[in-house]
Amino acid sequence: MRTGLIAQKLGMSRIFDAKGNHVPVTVLKVDNCQVVAVQTKENNGYTSVQLGAGNKKASRVSKPARGHFAKAKVEPKIKLAEFRVDEKHLLEVGAELSADHFVVGQFVDVTGVTLGKGTQGGMKRWGFGGLRATHGVSVSHRSLGSTGQRQDPGKVFKGKKMAGHMGNVSRTTINLRVVAVEAEHGLVMVEGAVSGHKGTWVTIKDAVKKKLPKEAPSPAGLKAPKTAAAGQEG
Repeated sequence: MRTGLIAQKLGMSRIFDAKGNHVPVTVLKVDNCQVVAVQTKENNGYTSVQLGAGNKKASRVSKPARGHFAKAKVEPKIKLAEFRVDEKHLLEVGAELSADHFVVGQFVDVTGVTLGKGTQGGMKRWGFGGLRATHGVSVSHRSLGSTGQRQDPGKVFKGKKMAGHMGNVSRTTINLRVVAVEAEHGLVMVEGAVSGHKGTWVTIKDAVKKKLPKEAPSPAGLKAPKTAAAGQEG
């Protein structure tokens, strides 16, 4: 089990495949995604990797969080997320991940926060049909109708679908196909829609219900250190 990535949703677009068919895609950008902390079985009882993405001003970070980032020797991050991994897929603190962590054709699960709709009625929130438009119904055409029973049990059961707060919850869209990866720009394009508004942060993981392609990098798709890259260019 490999780590996932933290990405920012840039919006939706479309690309054309080899047959000329257009494929709707969501464009996700991987920006400064680094390992901030590592949990091991010896010290924590489980193995995981904590990633951070996006840079944040130190003045905007609390003192405990500032110390957490200073210990890892990384810049303060906007978004943090923890991913469970196997021992063989543990990474070093400070390592930076690249968009080519995922390969074209593989399937991923993307988790984001849905759009907040505020307080909504039963028709919009749950798809209720509403009351009749005639035969004595007035002013309450979009109401729920009866929500309870008779004297026994004489109450409304917990979990009953009623009017209330809609949206702004975490949702995972599973089995989205990776259509294109542009590592130089940090872009991952997945087929279909992803929860959240433009600019929101999402997490991308290998699909739980699909096999991982053999060409997927292990333990992860890492960026080469800047000093090493500069030495190779020279």
